[in-house]
Amino acid sequence: MIKNISLTLLAVFTLSFTAIAQEIDWVTLDEALELQKEQPKKIIMDVYTNWCGPCKMLDKNTFQNPDVAAYINEHYYAVKFNAEGNSKLTYKGQVFENPSYDPQKANRRNSAHEFSRFLQIQAYPTMVFFDEEGGFISPISGYLKPQQLELYLKLFKSDKHKEMTSQEQFNAYYKAFEPTFKE
Repeated sequence: MIKNISLTLLAVFTLSFTAIAQEIDWVTLDEALELQKEQPKKIIMDVYTNWCGPCKMLDKNTFQNPDVAAYINEHYYAVKFNAEGNSKLTYKGQVFENPSYDPQKANRRNSAHEFSRFLQIQAYPTMVFFDEEGGFISPISGYLKPQQLELYLKLFKSDKHKEMTSQEQFNAYYKAFEPTFKE
């Protein structure tokens, strides 16, 4: 009897945790661009490297946050892109690779991927936002906590960035923004 109660409690806790835990549905850029044809959504691309400490913190502390994961899954296609990896991708009819990739350096500094150069990525992590047609919106560099990322997720989702023509307008948006994501 005690064994049955223990197993029941374990099952309840496991199901409760599974219901709370939410993960981002990551896809490749090629997949996201294809998905946009059926159901237009913006794209958020996490540009990272294997050796980058802040990239790992972003994964653990921000992308694992249930509010962040739920919002991204609902409103964006999420793409992970290794800026020093050896993947091949096509963007706007152009093929991008990393011809100087060295597999011996897979977990340390490697050559930059052609696509990260194309996007002019200067730091890791960088989150790159694309519109519903796959057009480039903006990169946001650095480690962001959930509420910091929320500001940009909602800014680009609502297209408010299109109304902003000055730093002062962004500053006003920033000051007025009230985050709802839990840290």
